[in-house]
Amino acid sequence: MYGSLDISTSGMIAQRTRMAVIANNIANVNTIENSKGEYEPYLRRAAILSAAGSNGQVKGVQISDIEIQQGALKPAWRPGHPNADADGNIMVPDIDTTSEWVNGLEASRAYEANVVAAEATKSMMAQALRLLA
Repeated sequence: MYGSLDISTSGMIAQRTRMAVIANNIANVNTIENSKGEYEPYLRRAAILSAAGSNGQVKGVQISDIEIQQGALKPAWRPGHPNADADGNIMVPDIDTTSEWVNGLEASRAYEANVVAAEATKSMMAQALRLLA
């Protein structure tokens, strides 16, 4: 039975990390400079989930990587910007906030489902202990 709790716990941890990555994307939707003030547009990140376990047994889920999506930029017309090209364009993050919000809702619902599964497992374990006593 503890395996069930481990699976739910790993799911909660993975979805919490996924929500943090999504929040970071939304927070940096207009970021075009790095911490040193140099022109370096923020690149969208995505949490990559994979099965967790050993010896061929799946025991949950884990974040295998936080992928930086290269090329996730789009041109924006800002002729007065010091980094504008000859046409007056600079590259800005190509982050769709609507898609990010939907992904965040999905991660939140998955987190909630794992909480419910963990609570059900705990309830079953308590019932089994009462039967044994």
